[in-house]
Amino acid sequence: MNTETTYLGLHLRNPLVASASPLAREVDNLRRLEDAGIGAVVLHSLFEEQIEAEGQTFDDFLARTTDMHAEAGSYFPEMVGYNQGPEAYLEHIARAKAALEIPVVASLNGATPGGWVRYARLMEEAGADALELNLFIVPTDPAVSSAWVEASYIEILRSVRQCLGIPLAVKLGPYFSSMGHMARQLEEAGAEGLVLFNRFYQPDFDLDALEVAPSLHLSTSEELRLRLHWAAILYGHVSADLAITGGVHSGYDVLKSMMAGAKVACTTSALLRHGIGHVRTMLQEMCTWMEERDYESVEEMRGSMSRNAVPNPDTFLRANYMKVLQSYSLRP
Repeated sequence: MNTETTYLGLHLRNPLVASASPLAREVDNLRRLEDAGIGAVVLHSLFEEQIEAEGQTFDDFLARTTDMHAEAGSYFPEMVGYNQGPEAYLEHIARAKAALEIPVVASLNGATPGGWVRYARLMEEAGADALELNLFIVPTDPAVSSAWVEASYIEILRSVRQCLGIPLAVKLGPYFSSMGHMARQLEEAGAEGLVLFNRFYQPDFDLDALEVAPSLHLSTSEELRLRLHWAAILYGHVSADLAITGGVHSGYDVLKSMMAGAKVACTTSALLRHGIGHVRTMLQEMCTWMEERDYESVEEMRGSMSRNAVPNPDTFLRANYMKVLQSYSLRP
């Protein structure tokens, strides 16, 4: 059977993609992912704050050494000390491309327009096949409107698109009042792909220390439903490639993603929980299911369970809310 797909104009041997995670920090891990059969890899994100912090650190250093002797080379910081940010990331892209045959997607995480967007171009020059723009804007000021937030996303996307020649995908959160309209706006602004959805890691309260504490929980397959819901609604209404991320833990989750209309299904938590070898398990589950049901290709099933294809499209809308509540019965 043919498990090949295309995503952002790139040819992939299968639709399973390793999404941004700590696993992508080591080239050896990337090689193991390729050997296990992964279709493509998304590198860990370079954050806007990292770029700004490196610039500020270097500016502070220059200010402190302005009046020092020009030949006093020992005053310069050790490369090991300050070369762990943007420059190291660009070098990592180059090493990954040299080591792998599968597509390598860089990831840039930002929240404001600014000079950091020039690193998108540098990522392209380092060899990235595509860029995933991971936008993270969570307004906390009641005076900030939803229209302002949406306009900020569009402004950042356009700024990056203008300096980039490789394909560009936008990784989104689900918290838009009109997701379909937002998807259209992003597509018109230059996004070739939409990644549904970012997982926001809310902090917890530490009652012993009376502090706000960081908290990270790996996803479960239950989280896939929200992604399937919106992929199935958007399929056929936007021309941008759809990618699902969050809740992809098995080959069956990959199949559901394809049937909703996605081009690829991205996984992280499953690999962190079960190891890189779990890629083989997921691909085997997918292929076995396809073979048993006489599917000849992934393309054959794409969008077959989208809102455009099912007999009752209202299942994706408010009617499903009523049906689910009415179908639940309390046990005696």
